[in-house]
Amino acid sequence: MNGKIQLRAKTYIQKTRKVLEELRIRKPLPVLDEDLVNEVLDHVERYVKDAEFYFEKKDFETALASISYCEGLLDALKLLKIAEFEWATT
Repeated sequence: MNGKIQLRAKTYIQKTRKVLEELRIRKPLPVLDEDLVNEVLDHVERYVKDAEFYFEKKDFETALASISYCEGLLDALKLLKIAEFEWATT
């Protein structure tokens, strides 16, 4: 099982590194509107549902990946000062 997790982690890292190398910031920055924020929140909700689904199926690696995506989107909303919340410490 560790090999499966290792391969998944390596793949995600490589894909993310490639995106970072090719990423371009759009200028001027687009104006955020409520519909765009709601679209991101819809993705957040779907990632939570995916995580819960895979957890119930005992596919813990996929559940962890799904909830990590969810956390990343929430953190982005927080960093952009669009959302206010605190992560639980336990």
